[in-house]
Order: sequence, then C-alpha cells, then structure tokens
Amino acid sequence: MVSPTKINPRRFTGLIFTGLHFSSAVLIIFLLLSSPAPVCFSASIEPVNGGPILTGESAGPESTFFQGPLRVMTLNMAHGRKTAFSQIFLSWQEIHANLMDIGSILKLRDADIVALQEADGPSWWSGNFDHVALLAQTAGYPWFARAGYMDALALDYGAALLARRPFAETRAHRFKKRFLLPPKGFLLGRFGWYPQHVTRGKPLFIDIVSVHLDFSRPAVRSRQIAEMRTVLADRHNPLIILGDFNSDWLADVSVVRELTRQSGLQVYRPDAVDLKTYGDRRLDWILISADLEFLMYAVVPDILSDHLGVTAVIGFKGLKPKDSSDRGFQGASEKLAGHTP
Repeated sequence: MVSPTKINPRRFTGLIFTGLHFSSAVLIIFLLLSSPAPVCFSASIEPVNGGPILTGESAGPESTFFQGPLRVMTLNMAHGRKTAFSQIFLSWQEIHANLMDIGSILKLRDADIVALQEADGPSWWSGNFDHVALLAQTAGYPWFARAGYMDALALDYGAALLARRPFAETRAHRFKKRFLLPPKGFLLGRFGWYPQHVTRGKPLFIDIVSVHLDFSRPAVRSRQIAEMRTVLADRHNPLIILGDFNSDWLADVSVVRELTRQSGLQVYRPDAVDLKTYGDRRLDWILISADLEFLMYAVVPDILSDHLGVTAVIGFKGLKPKDSSDRGFQGASEKLAGHTP
C-alpha cells in the first residue's frame, strides 16, 4: 500500500487538472443537450462609444458609405481565452486582458470591417460581459452587430461584425442543430460602398458574412454550407465570406474547395503552405465573389487565440455580364448592382 505522503505532488496536481477538464467537458455536453435550437433569428445593430446612427439621406455618402478598396479581417477569438485550455478556468480579469490585446491589434490593423467568431455576449463562462462591445470600444469601431447562435442557460456567443460605417441591413442564421455538437451559424451585414472613390450616384451594396462551421465532420460542414447557399441564394450583391471553416483546402474532403466549386467564389492561393492559421492547418479563410479581387492577403502573426487572424484588401473588378451563368451567389450583375438589398 502506498502512503499518501509518498504521492508525487506533480502527479497529484495533474490528476486534479484532469478531473477539472473532464468536469468541464461533461458540463458543456449537458448544455448542448439542453439548449434550444431555433433555426433563424435576427441580429441587432447597436451604436457603441456614442457613435451616431447615420442614414444616407441625412448624413451623405462620404460619412455613410465605404470608399475605395475594402480592408477586412477575420479572427476566431476563442471566447477570450487566448491559448488557455478553457475560458471556464480564467478570471474575468484575465479574459478582459486577453480582449484588450485583441483590441490593440484590431486598432493597429485598422480594417474597415472585422468578422469575429466565438464572440461572446454576457456569459458565465467568460466573465459575464459583452466581449464584442468591449472590442468595438477599444478598437474604435462605431458600429457592431453580434448574433448569438448559442443563447441559453446564461451562455450567449456566436458571430459578430465590427464596422467603420453603418450597417444597411443585418441577417443572422443558426445552422440546424446536430446531436451533441455546439451550435454554429453566420451573421451577414450589408454595407454601401463606392469602390472607386467616386461618390456620384447610388452606391454599390456589398454583403459581408462572418461564419463558423462545425469542427467534427466534413458531412456536417457540407450540410451547413448548403444551408448558407440557400439563405443567400436570392442576394445578388458582391460578397465576402470570412471565418473559421474548420476545413483545409488540401484535405481529402474540403468544404472550402466544395464551396468555391459550387458558388464561383474565389480564394487566395488555395494551395499555399505559408498561410496556416491553426497549427499546421489553414482553417480560417476569406472568400470573395467573382466581381471582386484580392489586392493584399496576409495571416496576422500575433497570438490572440488558438487561431491566427487573416487580413485582406479587396477591390472591385467590375460588374459581371448580364448573360453570365449563375451557379449561386457569384456577385453583382449589371442590372442589379447598387439597387438590390
């Protein structure tokens, strides 16, 4: 029999942490099983830091609409835990400090629009305050929208968009719930845009989507992009989809490759091995419609979560011909650009 005094303290500490990790996993599974799963819902638009609510009629195009190439960025912010095992074991002060680090990099990168995933509203497991509102204020974004596709049992998290200009529209979608899997979804924001700095006439409208796909199986991710294509099928604006796809281009089954083939969306250097965002994999992507082009694309090297951020500058190539084939949401047509929400 081994005396308690002979137990290795380091091993004893390891057993305690193993027990905590197991307990948190059991708790999360319980929450997933007991949470409601409505399919669609609306996202709110909130001005932050005293930012005014502008309209095209009263504010004028220079202050209401984006001009010139768009600077965009995406980041899975990991509920504010940075690289810790779980946010459950962090104090609100630690999570707040992690978010301040994210806010500093967002301010430095100065993107026009930022897409966020695993973005928390007030939730007991991550400090019980609104992470997106804090980031918007810290990084100086006057407008943000947050859609919680998990909103039950004191948990509220999902996708978000931060913007330098006001939203013309938001639309949010929660993917069909799968047994034992955490809910995922996407948030769409529509913005007015003068891509060539020309402010005469009506602006072009562009759709920006922040999305997070399932981590577990390619089949689930395929069903989720099918849902997304259905929801976006009637939209004809230029389109940028940013987020954590949980899929690598070079995988045997790649949802990113599948989406580009089905919809005509473009990706930047899909075979590149120097654009990894999650360990040795490239899971975070920016996809653009056929009428747009990449002017710059880079992985953000700063360690802000278990994912690296991605940033890009997007330009407008021009309207696609009226008689071009349409395999999905390829972008604006000459007839529809600037007039269709």
